[in-house]
Amino acid sequence: MAARKRQKAKYRRILLKLSGEVFQNKSKGLSIDPDITHEIARRVKAVRAMGVQVALVVGGGNIFRGASGAQRGINRNSGDYMGMLATIINALALQDALEKVGLETRVQTAIEMRQVAEPFILRRALRHLEKGRVLIFAGGTGNPYFTTDSAAALRASEISADALLKATKVDGVYSADPVTDPRAKRFAQLSYSEALRRNLRVMDGAAFSLCMENRIPIIVFNFFKPGTLEAVVRGQKIGTVVH
Repeated sequence: MAARKRQKAKYRRILLKLSGEVFQNKSKGLSIDPDITHEIARRVKAVRAMGVQVALVVGGGNIFRGASGAQRGINRNSGDYMGMLATIINALALQDALEKVGLETRVQTAIEMRQVAEPFILRRALRHLEKGRVLIFAGGTGNPYFTTDSAAALRASEISADALLKATKVDGVYSADPVTDPRAKRFAQLSYSEALRRNLRVMDGAAFSLCMENRIPIIVFNFFKPGTLEAVVRGQKIGTVVH
């Protein structure tokens, strides 16, 4: 049975990028909604059941965003470090949810915080993945002026992920904002060069360059639609593939 499940997955190892906003429930006034983290954990468990090795990078925008802090007068360096700490809070919340559904997990941070998480060590991260543990990378890159998109691309490159899955609230990459422009066209596939030429905001420039250099496909999809994560991992045509 396990062997048959493994054959259904297109990718052996994935990195899933979750924005901080995914954890948020504005209607309840919650920065981190336990029901949402449980649903994320349930879906990650379904992917693990296919035999796929799973790593995640989480954002912190539901708690604090460095760039917006700079606009309010906070020093950019300080603001970015505050944002990195916010990602660690989200990572710990997600770890708790994953363990409650029976998954063994590890959180690794770019900023050392040994009382709550491991420091990022590549060899140790690879060993965790090979042992079937779900890895959560937090703390961004550990440096200011880099987004969690850059952290996701960096970690995906370091662990040799087969694909970087970017979870969003829309079902792919569009030629314009589909909310404001009814004529916006969704792309099923894009080359790296075409996405650059069209100036499409798939990810930030540093992240995009890393994925392009290491030939890691980026799959942008609507995470909030039930079953999409599992479908993407099976190789179904969901969202937009940049390759």
